[in-house]
Order: sequence, then structure tokens, then C-alpha cells
Amino acid sequence: MPDLLSIINPATEALIQELPVDDRAAVADKYARAWRAQPGWAALPLADRISPMLRFRDLLIERVETLAALLTSETGKPIAQARSEILALPGRIDFFVEHAAGVLAPERVYAEPGLVLPGMGALEEVVAQEPLGVIANISAWNYPYFVGGNVFIPALLMGNGVLYKPSEFAALTGGAIAALLHESGIPEDVFISVIGAGLTGAALLEQPIDGVFFTGSYATGQKIAIATAPKLILTQLELGGKDPAYVCADAKVAVAAAGLADGAFYNNGQSCCAVERIYVHTDVYDEFLEAFLQTVEGFKLGDPTDANTYLGPVSRRPQLSVLADQVADAVAKGATLRCGGQLVDRPGWYFAPTVLTEVNHTMTVMQEETFGPVIGIQRVASDADALALMQDTPYGLTAAVYSTERQRAVEILRQLKTGTAYWNCCDRVSPRLPWSGRGHSGLGATLSRAGISTFLQPRGWHLRAP
Repeated sequence: MPDLLSIINPATEALIQELPVDDRAAVADKYARAWRAQPGWAALPLADRISPMLRFRDLLIERVETLAALLTSETGKPIAQARSEILALPGRIDFFVEHAAGVLAPERVYAEPGLVLPGMGALEEVVAQEPLGVIANISAWNYPYFVGGNVFIPALLMGNGVLYKPSEFAALTGGAIAALLHESGIPEDVFISVIGAGLTGAALLEQPIDGVFFTGSYATGQKIAIATAPKLILTQLELGGKDPAYVCADAKVAVAAAGLADGAFYNNGQSCCAVERIYVHTDVYDEFLEAFLQTVEGFKLGDPTDANTYLGPVSRRPQLSVLADQVADAVAKGATLRCGGQLVDRPGWYFAPTVLTEVNHTMTVMQEETFGPVIGIQRVASDADALALMQDTPYGLTAAVYSTERQRAVEILRQLKTGTAYWNCCDRVSPRLPWSGRGHSGLGATLSRAGISTFLQPRGWHLRAP
């Protein structure tokens, strides 16, 4: 009898469902099915791969309420935010579909001019694009539609088979995504869900896959990189961040405070690109802090099924200890607790929205990934001081600068090693721009045309006419 995966509602701590876990034999069987099916899928005209993806797009919109309720039940994501995530995915599908043909098209890079040698025809050189084959998509729980869709949508459009392992904390949503794709016309052996936690993921990496695309922590990403290195396959890692933001002396303070509060606390701070450190020029520090705290105090915490709730429970119970430890460490080293700082006295895994000031870089809250509703705000005397502190991290996902001067912001951001730079905005992702990390934030890119071509491998053709 297979082991069972227990799905717990983080808002009530009630058991929702138990799912059978895929063991090594089951994973191997699923790989074999995908390996047999993938060549036929790749041989289809692109239009025949686009058609079911557009049907999938329509079904997401049609069934958004049921899908959002399921996502909320197993992750605690507030229902309004769950609905927004699902309804934003069709826009990404549209982008991928619009650019699929252009990325996939062969390119003639050379044609021999003029006369050729006697008895020899003209030479032509062509770069063709081919799918990788069967890829592993090891996805995340915090944005299963976004994070998973950034991989499996372009991967399928480019002709790959996909072994999709949703996070064990969003396995029901992963099953719903698979069922919707199959109903849309994606063959069941071309997109196969793999259910389980770490051992199942390890079994997936044992298969002769042609690429692995992982979203999660740096620690797990490092283990995956070590496991896949001997295979010499494409390994793409979207990992964590300790994303900084700086409010310059000339910034529009009210705009910065509202934007950064949302950037720090949206989805309970459980976003890869959530703002995790804020530096504020001393000239506007007091004004900013007052506006920031006022915004945070207005966030409604409570039942995630309530459309007015902004902050629900954290999705993973062990994270409560991480948050409490970071707060305790900061306070012990001299930080001031402005609000929150503790568990909320109610059923479920709730942590009060927390703001710390008088923080510094000896504190874990300013150095280690938080991934929860806790933020440190530090006063700085100059742009140079802010830049030095923003650079003090092994991560490099995003960074934000708030200023009325574009060139000032660009000059600061240009010196930071991040995959994404924000001027007067934060915590924002666009299908038109690449999503990538530097350092401990990962390898490779999703989204944009680069995020489509990553699922292809080029072949060079030397073609001489007889």
C-alpha cells in the first residue's frame, strides 16, 4: 500500500484529504509513459499544440471560483489573491502563444553566394529548434499557477513532455491543473503529475530526464544542482531572495509606503520577490515609517475565504518558528518592535504582521530569507550607504528604488547584481520580461521570449544541394 500525503488546511488545521504518494517504481513508470508519448506530441503542427492550451486558458476563467477555493483551502492564500493569480495566468498564456511560432521558427543564417565549385551545389546553413524531450517541472506552493505555468505552458507548446511535481503543500491544486490540461486536450501521457514530497522529487531526478526546472529554496536547489550535474542536462533553478528596497530623500513618500507595504506583506510575504529589507533616507524616514505603519495596520487578517481578508495564515507550520526566531533575534540585538511579532491567538497558522525598526545587518531578519509577514526597516544617511547595504547579500532576485529621478534610481540599481530592477514599484512580474536570479537566487530564466527558448535546443544544419 502506498504512503499517503496529508493535505492540511492551514487556516483550520483540519485534514482536507490524503493522496497516495508516488514511489520510485511509480515515478519510473510515469517517466516511461512520457518518454514514449513525447515524440508524437513534438511531431504535431504547432497549431495543434496551441489549440488545447487556449482551451485550458478558457477553462481557467470559466472555473476560477472552484479553483480559487481549492487553492485557498490548502495554502491559506486569501481568496481574492487566489482568484487574482488564476485570472492573471490567461494573460501569460496569450503571451506564450503569441510568440511560440517566432521562437520555434528555423533561421537561415547563411546561403552561399554566386558560383560554386564544379559538381557541387550551393551551401545553406540553417539553425533549427528542437524540444529538450521530457522535462521535470518541480513547482512551488506559493504561486502554483504562476510558477508552474511559467514552465509547463511554454514547455508543452515547444513540444516537450512534462513530469509535473506540484509542491506537497499545493498537491490538490496540482491535480486540478493536470485534470484541466487533460480535459483541454493535452494527452495524459504528455503531461503527468507526480505526487509526493522530497523522496518523490529525488526519484524523479533519478530518471533519464532531459531537463529539470525547480522553484524553491536555495538549500534544495543546491541539492538538485549536485544531483543533476553528472547528467549534464539543463538545470534551471528559481530560488529565494532577500530583496531590498530603498526610499530616496526625494521619493514620493506616500506612494513608496503604500507600495512597499503591499510588496512586503502581499500573500503574507510568501513571494519569491517579496520586499524583505527596506532602507529609508533619514530625511524622509519618520514620514515614511508613519505612513507605512498606518498602511499595515489597515490590512485585515483573518479567514482566507473572506473576500476582504488581506492576510491569511502562513502556508507551512514550521515557518512560524522561523519568523518568531527572527523577531526574537532582532529584538535581542536592539531592534524596536513596532507592531506584531507573535502568533495570533486563533486556530490556524497565523503570524501577526510585524514591523521592526532600528535594525542592522547583524540581525538574521536583514540577512536570511524571511518568507513571511515580517519586515525590517533601516535608516540610512546617503545613497551610498543604502547601496552598500543592498549589496550585502548572497541573493540577487530583485531590488527596488523609489525616487522622483529616474537616472538616480537607475544608477543605484545598475550596481546591484539582480535579475530584476524596479523603479517606483516592486513585487511585480511581467510575461514580457525575463524572470531570473543571480547568486543564490538561481540559474536560468523563465518568462519573456528567453523563457520560451529555454525549452528548446538548437541544431545546426549544413545543407548542400546536389
